[in-house]
Amino acid sequence: MATASPPRLASPPIPPSPQPNPDTAHKWIVTLTVLTGTIMAVLDSSIVNVALPSMTGTFGASVEEIAWVVTGYILAQVIVMPITALLSERFGRRNFYMFSVALFTGASMLCGLSRTLPVMIVFRVFQGFGGGVIMTVSQAILRETFPPAEQAMAMGLYGMGVVVAPAVGPTLGGWLTDNWSWPWIFFVNVPIGILNVLLVTRFIHDPPYLIRRKGSIDWLGLALLAGGLGALQLALEQGERHDWFQSGYVTVLAASATAGLILFVLRELRIERPAVNLSVLRDRSFTSATAIGGILGMGLYGSLFLLPLFLQSLLGYSAMISGVALVPRSLAMAVIMPVGGRIYNRVGPKALVGAGLAVSAWSFIELSQLTIDTGFWDIFWPQLWQGVGFGLIFVALTTAALATIPRVQMTQAAGLYNVVRQVFGSVGIAVSATLLTRSISVHHALLGEHVTAYDPATRAFLQRATAGLMQRGVDAATATRQALRLLDAQLLRQAAVLAYNHVFALVSVLFVVSLPLVLLLRTPPADPTMEITVEQATTARRSPSSPGLS
Repeated sequence: MATASPPRLASPPIPPSPQPNPDTAHKWIVTLTVLTGTIMAVLDSSIVNVALPSMTGTFGASVEEIAWVVTGYILAQVIVMPITALLSERFGRRNFYMFSVALFTGASMLCGLSRTLPVMIVFRVFQGFGGGVIMTVSQAILRETFPPAEQAMAMGLYGMGVVVAPAVGPTLGGWLTDNWSWPWIFFVNVPIGILNVLLVTRFIHDPPYLIRRKGSIDWLGLALLAGGLGALQLALEQGERHDWFQSGYVTVLAASATAGLILFVLRELRIERPAVNLSVLRDRSFTSATAIGGILGMGLYGSLFLLPLFLQSLLGYSAMISGVALVPRSLAMAVIMPVGGRIYNRVGPKALVGAGLAVSAWSFIELSQLTIDTGFWDIFWPQLWQGVGFGLIFVALTTAALATIPRVQMTQAAGLYNVVRQVFGSVGIAVSATLLTRSISVHHALLGEHVTAYDPATRAFLQRATAGLMQRGVDAATATRQALRLLDAQLLRQAAVLAYNHVFALVSVLFVVSLPLVLLLRTPPADPTMEITVEQATTARRSPSSPGLS
C-alpha cells in the first residue's frame, strides 16, 4: 500500500516589489522642467512689487487698491496649496500639473494685456492658483525622481528656485519696468511657460502609487479651509492699513479666520476621507521642520520687505539699485545650497539647520547696527551671511521635512509645508510693517525729549539752518520755521534708522529661540525610499494609525 506523501506547504507570498518611477531615467530633464515652473511661480510673487507705481498710473488706482495685485496672487496660492494632493488624485498629478502650468502661462499673458484693475486682479488670482500648484507638485516630483543619496541635492536645487527667486524678482522687475514697461514682467513668462508645458508633456508622469479617485469630495472642509486661510491672509495684508483691531473690518476677518480654521481642523480629524490629511502632522520631524520653515519664511519675507524700504526711503537708492543690493544674499544662497546638499548625508539635518539658524541670527544682529551713513560694505556682509544661513537651513530643512513621509503622502506633506511657509511669510511682512511704524513713533518721541532750546547741538543746528535759508532770500521768521521743520525731519530719519535696527534685532531673536526645534529633526530611516505598495497606500489613506503616519 502506497504511503501518502505529506501535504506540501504553500510558499509565502512574495510582496510586490516597488515599481520604478519612470521619471528617474530623465532626472535632469525632469529637474529642469519643474525648476523652470517653480522659478516662474515664485518670481511672480515679488517681481510685481517694483512695478506697482507704474500700474497705479495706468489704472488710475490708489495705493490701497493697487495692493490687491499682490494680495490676490498670494491669497490664491495659500488656498490651493493644501488641496493640491486631493486634486492630483482626482484628475491625475501629471494632468493637473500640466493644466496648472498652462493656467499660469495664459493668466500671465492676460495680466499683461489688462487695462482695468478688476480684470488684472481676476487674472492674478488665476495666476496664483496655477503658481501654488506648480510650487507644491514640483517639490514632490523632485523628491521622487532622485535616489535617496541625492535627495538633499535635489532639495538644494529646488531651494534655489524658492528662496533665490524672491530676491532676484525686484531687480528683474525694475529692469523690465524701466527699460520696457510693466506688462513685460508678465509677458516674459509666456515663452517659458509654453516650453514648460511641452517638457511636462514629454517627461513628467504620474507616480506608480497614485490612485485616481472619483468619489465624493469634502466640500464643507474645502469651504472652511478656503474661508479660514483667505480671511487670515486678508487680515495680514490689510491689518496695517486699517490699524489692525481698531478696525471692525480687520476684527471680523481675524474672527472669521480663527473660527474657520478651528472648524476645519475638527472636521478633517473626524471624517473618513478628509480634504487635507492632517495625520502627517503626527510625524514630529515633519512638524518641527514645518515650524522652522515658517520661521524661515518670516525672516526671509520680512527682510525682503524691510531692507529695500530702508535703502530707498533713507539712503535714496532707486528701485533698481536697491534690488541689486540684495544680490549678495542671492549669490550666497546659490553657492551654498548645492554644497549643503552634498554634505547633508554626512552631518545630518540637525547640524546644518542649527548652523544655519545661528549664522542667520548673527547676520540680523549685524543689520541691527545700521546708520544714516551706512555704505555698500555695511550692507554687503550681513547680506552675504544671510545667504549662507538661509541656504543651509533650506536644504536641510526641506530634505528632513519629507524624509520620514511615505511617498503616497508626499504631495500632501509638501502642500502643508509650503502653505505654512507662505502664510508665515505674510505674517513676517505684516508684523515687520507694524513694528516698524510703531517703533518709529516711539523713537521719535524719545529723541524729541532731548531736543530743547538749552541743548548746544540743537541751537547750533538751528542757527546754521536759519542762516543758510536767509542767505537764499528767505525772511527771518520763515527761515526759523523752516529750520524747525528740517530739525524734525532729521529727528524722523534718525528715529526710522533706530526702528529698522530694532526690528532686525527682533528677527535675530526669533532665529535664536527656534534653535530647540532642531533637536526634534530626525535622520531618514534605514529605508529612506519609503516606498509603499498600492494596497498599503489605500490602507494609509483610510487609517490614520497606519505605519508611517505616527
